[in-house]
Amino acid sequence: MASTSDSVNLPPALAVHNIQIVYGGAIEAVRDVSLEVRQGQIVALLGSNGAGKSSVLKAISGVLEAEDGEIEKGSIQLFGEGVERAPAPTIVRRGMVQVPEGRRLFASLTVDENLVVGAHLQDARSLAQGREYVYGLFPRLADRRKQIAGYLSGGEQQMVAIGRALMSRPRVLALDEPSLGLAPLIVSEIFDTIGRLRESTNLTILLVEQNASRALAICDYAYIMENGRVVLDGTSEQLRRNQDVREFYLGMSTQAQRTSMKDVKHYKRRKRWRSCPPPKAASMLLLSRRSWTCAVSPNALAVCARSMTSACR
Repeated sequence: MASTSDSVNLPPALAVHNIQIVYGGAIEAVRDVSLEVRQGQIVALLGSNGAGKSSVLKAISGVLEAEDGEIEKGSIQLFGEGVERAPAPTIVRRGMVQVPEGRRLFASLTVDENLVVGAHLQDARSLAQGREYVYGLFPRLADRRKQIAGYLSGGEQQMVAIGRALMSRPRVLALDEPSLGLAPLIVSEIFDTIGRLRESTNLTILLVEQNASRALAICDYAYIMENGRVVLDGTSEQLRRNQDVREFYLGMSTQAQRTSMKDVKHYKRRKRWRSCPPPKAASMLLLSRRSWTCAVSPNALAVCARSMTSACR
């Protein structure tokens, strides 16, 4: 899907520049991640479990502190204003709302009460309009508005979670794993709704997702993360045509025979190139005679340097 020309000329709705995220003051989860979401776009952040996607989203939403995490360096801008140190309520007031992984509803409240919670910044008129809009978007919720949210199916709970976020009238909607644990038919319905949201309201959407096939089908641009870093980015069409993405994220092999484990290992080594130090830096690290000569022989250092250089190819 192509973005409108207006979104290209406007400043990004969301811009992340070289952020580093650390938990507990010691565990680095994300390093030097940068991404950009332009107004009216759907941008996907893809990767396997543990790649650092949710940590990036929590940093953008201002909720890292609740999990003993912090942004060690880098910046986050929301419509041109820095928010990397802003608390979550301030970020919500500026127009950024997150739908958390796992729905995180108030299980003892009704569907309608959960929606009202999402509209705590709105007046009575906006609350009524928001409720009508959400029930129009998800008709099955209208039939269950008085039902306890904890008794709903997983798909219905996800609809409530998205509806609750929409009640605050966000300018940027961040979705964390919306397909997690849902049946394929419900996943299709959720992703169709995400697409309609952008088409009908020009809502800017950041989609964090493991289901690369579904995400690439509706997004304009995507970033792929591995081991806390962005290793690949491009338009949805570019990534769908990429041989490595097709084989290892979309499950579409370009060869008739099954991919061997030897090929998989080669692919993983090749994808780790960004995490390897440059050859010059590696040589300086390993061959610094002042600090290593007393402990390691020159021959051993040469072997080690060759091994590191080979592993980074």
